[in-house]
Amino acid sequence: MSRFEEEYNIRLKKLNKAQKKGINPYPARVNRSHEIKNVLHDFKALVKTNIEISIVGRTKSIRLHGGSCFANIVDGTEQIQIFVKKDKIGQENYNNFKELVDIGDFIQIKGTAFKTKKGESTILVDDFRLISKSLMPLPEKWHGLSDVEIRYRKRYLDLISNDQVKNIFKKRALIIKNIRDFLDANNFLEVETPVLQSIPGGANAKPFVTHHNALNINLFLRIAPELYLKQLITGGFEKVYEIARCFRNEGIDKNHNPEFTQVEFYAAYWDYEKMMEFTEQLFLQIIKNIFKSNEIIYDKQPITFKIPFTKITFTEACKKYANINISKVNDTELSQAAKKKGLDIDKSFHRAKILDEIFKELIRPNIIQPTFIVDYPKELSPLAKTKPENKTLAERFQLLVGGIELCNAFSEINNPLDQKERFIQQEKNRQAGDDEAQHVDKNFIEALSHGMPPAAGIGIGIDRLTALLCNVNNIKEVILFPTLKPK
Repeated sequence: MSRFEEEYNIRLKKLNKAQKKGINPYPARVNRSHEIKNVLHDFKALVKTNIEISIVGRTKSIRLHGGSCFANIVDGTEQIQIFVKKDKIGQENYNNFKELVDIGDFIQIKGTAFKTKKGESTILVDDFRLISKSLMPLPEKWHGLSDVEIRYRKRYLDLISNDQVKNIFKKRALIIKNIRDFLDANNFLEVETPVLQSIPGGANAKPFVTHHNALNINLFLRIAPELYLKQLITGGFEKVYEIARCFRNEGIDKNHNPEFTQVEFYAAYWDYEKMMEFTEQLFLQIIKNIFKSNEIIYDKQPITFKIPFTKITFTEACKKYANINISKVNDTELSQAAKKKGLDIDKSFHRAKILDEIFKELIRPNIIQPTFIVDYPKELSPLAKTKPENKTLAERFQLLVGGIELCNAFSEINNPLDQKERFIQQEKNRQAGDDEAQHVDKNFIEALSHGMPPAAGIGIGIDRLTALLCNVNNIKEVILFPTLKPK
């Protein structure tokens, strides 16, 4: 029998014993007058007035001393010490506490505030009640576990045992709140668009497929909300955004999870230059609100968010970091140059695919300070307008920080004929073997045909941004329940 099975059986006997005594170990209602955080904040006043307070929480430790014991309990706000004394609560109640309560149980206590001889803020217990009996023990020496996958599979234990993990998810919520507040303050309207889509669009990615029985059709989990949001721009909303759950049927690594969160927003009458300026302001506000500074530390490196961010073209970045002049080589030469750099280039890769590999493997890891990569090759940007002065380039930018791609943005195509031509090329790429290429979306082309104003749009990955700002290098650390292979 394992230690956990043995402990389970011991606790199960305690549960049965409590029930035989007429104690309900799982009551529906509790009485709480104060959160522990407020008790600690107002402790001097509570000692002075000697009023009875009621708090609830999980027991984190129990220390028996004959006819008395100290314990620590924690709620969702803070931790405090309690003092249970036989002479104070009576023999029967004291025996119940000593015999029935384990570390990990939730209890409700009534008592008064006092300071111990060592000066520790403590509650002297007048009465207690078991409000949830735990049958499994909390993990011991949690920080010493080498199998981090257990932390992801049993996140509830991770949160119980590690305040740092809990703080990551509090910070994640704060990041999202700051984004929402900034967009709301700038007159963007928050909207919701379909997660189930008849055609997956808005990004180059392989979708998840499901089947709707009543309609007898296949549907796709959205890979991006983009095409629907642009239809809203067509419909007359000038500024819209969505904090969207998206799904991509692709590999899992430190920067990718099949299910992820991004915020996308679109503004009519903007171009990518205006969107860049707005993005700088957004990121600077997030950093300053959370860190009270414009500097963060990521992977032991200081990163400074100072406007204007560095800007470099895609072509210049290829020259600087890969030593490849993409404007001077044909597809065959580009493939050969990439292979010489050690990239795994399959013979089926078209030019856009090779350029994407060069970007991901040779450029992105080298850019640490906030940097806009701008003016991408047209073939890499099927939804972006081309530059008027150079039709081979698209008005697109990505923001890289700490070697992480945080956002993707461009001046949106509003010419339905141009968009149709790009979709057709994407369809050819897909039929040639690129299962991440986009489909022809006739409904979206029809919407553009009714007239969409000039607009710019952007998508920002919440998971990657949170990982950067929490100084962790794996997005599983910032997703409460990351996708894992079932055991």
